[in-house]
Amino acid sequence: MANRQRRSLFLLIVILLVLIACVGLVTGYLYINSEVKAHYGEPSPLLSLTQRVIYPLELFSNRTIMFEPVDPIGEELAFSVGQGESVSMVCIRLEQEGLIPDAEIFRIYLVYSGLDRQLQSGDYLLSGQMSPMEIAADLLDATPRDAIVSILAGWRIEEIAASVAGSGLDVTVDEFITLAYAPLPEFFAYLPVDDAPTLEGFLFPGVYQIPREADVVTVIETFLAAFSANVSQEMLDGFTRQGLTLQEAVTLASIIEKEAVVDDEKPLIASVFYNRLADGMRLESDPTVQYALGYQDSLGTWWKSPLEGADLAVESPYNTYLVYALPPTPMDNPDLLSLQAVAFPADTPYYFFRAACDDSGRHNFAITYEEHLNNGCE
Repeated sequence: MANRQRRSLFLLIVILLVLIACVGLVTGYLYINSEVKAHYGEPSPLLSLTQRVIYPLELFSNRTIMFEPVDPIGEELAFSVGQGESVSMVCIRLEQEGLIPDAEIFRIYLVYSGLDRQLQSGDYLLSGQMSPMEIAADLLDATPRDAIVSILAGWRIEEIAASVAGSGLDVTVDEFITLAYAPLPEFFAYLPVDDAPTLEGFLFPGVYQIPREADVVTVIETFLAAFSANVSQEMLDGFTRQGLTLQEAVTLASIIEKEAVVDDEKPLIASVFYNRLADGMRLESDPTVQYALGYQDSLGTWWKSPLEGADLAVESPYNTYLVYALPPTPMDNPDLLSLQAVAFPADTPYYFFRAACDDSGRHNFAITYEEHLNNGCE
């Protein structure tokens, strides 16, 4: 009887200990789960039962390494995620590059959080100074850190504004146009000129890589700095030898930019305009009329072509069919070759040019008006 009582007591103690252990395990697991949720967020609803049990334990055990950088002084590295590349392979390559401490723990976090299904293929700049958690967040957004802005030669301010606004920069068309037509005094620190009524002509054509956080002032200064970097002192001296101020030189270059189709003709076209100016003739350039006419709603362009006879009579200081001088400001933003043509024009006797009849984009040049008429196409 006594032995039976002792066995019952022992069994009761064992059961109580098991219950206490179970309660402890459950309590401990619930605590771990709450801590993991606090640090890593809610688990993905797509986790299997096994993953729901094991992954929180793994993440809790390795919570320190997930929130600390591998290399506090590490440099940025280019890292690409290929289209269709597996999450496991991405994690392995991140560890091989020294960007994360443990590929498997990183993979577990991605699966636990559901981020494994949200990784974006693309190019990234990552650093060992980033914690694995920060790296995971970066891999969800393949948006480049820099915006690419293109300025085509011959674009006017409004066309450039549209390109800037559509590049991903936080710059609107209106704010760009406002500053380009009423430039801030500090802009001229980036130009070899102290003042200008607008920035037309000084927004240098090219392809620019600009940080997305750049504001409109920084964007404009980037274009102006490129102008100064490309226009050498030798070119500035060339403008002076031709008797032109920088503003006048850029204005003439802007006309040449729109007239020329073939680059090697730009010095020839420059020579025609210099000859006409020297003899007191009107330039009679179609692009100056196009600029004076402005935006054409029916055509959806700033540059009406072809022009009609009535267009040549538009009243404007830019219409060189009426005025005997250069327009008051540039009409577009010329490239380096157009600017060089103004600084170093060809030496020719020509006073006229018109498009060749072979659709080559080239021109026929003439000394006399009669010769010019004979160059017309039938």
